Amino acid sequence: MKSLFYSLCVVAGTLALAYNNPAFAEPETKKVCIDVKDKDGKPAKDAKGNPKQNCKEVKVHQKLEGTKVPDKK
Repeated sequence: MKSLFYSLCVVAGTLALAYNNPAFAEPETKKVCIDVKDKDGKPAKDAKGNPKQNCKEVKVHQKLEGTKVPDKK
């Protein structure tokens, strides 16, 4: 019975650490919009005269710190 209790405590502890780790957190997203261009390369307009845009949600990745790889001679 004690071994079952200890094993459950170990599993619960590792799960708690994994969920609080920022490496496993969901990445931030931002909205990126790009103007649509017609055949001539000019911005396309909608019915109101505003430029048409394609918008997408993009994940923002954080750069990890590291050491520079040495160059080969």
